[in-house]
Amino acid sequence: MSFRIQPQAPARPNRCQLFGPGSRPAIFEKMAASAADVINLDLEDSVAPDDKAEARKNIIQAIGDIDWGQKYLSVRINGLDTPFWYRDVVDVLEQAGDRIDQIMIPKVGNASDIYAVDALVTAVETAKRRAKPISFEVIIESAAGIAHVEEIAASSPRLQAMSLGAADFAASMGMQTTGIGGTQENYYMLQDGVKHWSDPWHWAQTAIVAACRTHGVLPVDGPFGDFSDDEGYRAQARRSATLGMVGKWAIHPKQVAIANEVFTPSDEQVAEAREILDAMEKAKANGEGATVYKGRLVDIASIKQAEVIVRQSEMISG
Repeated sequence: MSFRIQPQAPARPNRCQLFGPGSRPAIFEKMAASAADVINLDLEDSVAPDDKAEARKNIIQAIGDIDWGQKYLSVRINGLDTPFWYRDVVDVLEQAGDRIDQIMIPKVGNASDIYAVDALVTAVETAKRRAKPISFEVIIESAAGIAHVEEIAASSPRLQAMSLGAADFAASMGMQTTGIGGTQENYYMLQDGVKHWSDPWHWAQTAIVAACRTHGVLPVDGPFGDFSDDEGYRAQARRSATLGMVGKWAIHPKQVAIANEVFTPSDEQVAEAREILDAMEKAKANGEGATVYKGRLVDIASIKQAEVIVRQSEMISG
């Protein structure tokens, strides 16, 4: 372990982030009643330019009027290269109540982008004497964003989560695909004439997880565009969970249950993790630094792995 202790990410469930456009207020009540841990009310890509102002008003109204329960409530603002983003921040924070928890910042390219939003948010909070500080989530969806991912992860104490936005990321990287997440037809290896598909997003996800875990930020997988493909969504979610991500976006309500299923440790996983911890406690009592569990070696590193699963389960259930 480095002399610099790795900070813990925020201890809150983030298994599924359900998105809905601010231009469709009729769906807000259904979003609030969903099983998603996080609600993302969107002012960016899902809202047409001519509808931005009305969508902003809809969201401001809904933040105070709707019972969001225990949901972590987030608003995705427009990108910093647009004329909309500053008004998104100012109007939402000045006119909406304290129920909003988070601002999501899209297309972040470097730490200076976060600084700009942070400065504006801090000024509004101070002027309006807001009692609850706003947290940030950023979306990595450009070549610049992935190149500067660690400086972004370290950019602000407000930063709690970071997501991968596959579609814009693919466009920025010049990738030959129109798919949003998932395996891609032409990204394969050939062995004895048989195609084997791998994951073109794997390396970017790994970079995001490493940066997030280094700086105490929650790493989140982004959208899966084909919401008719439940098994494709489930497969990508499982890969993301295995890599260390804590949750995934849902762009359709049917994806919420799948995300919650994948990112909630199963009873079997939790039971095995507890058994490993018990086995290691017995080993330590006997003065041993390792032991054998179900035919495989477990040691101090195994304790840390097991503790991750147990903590995650307890956080979700509690």
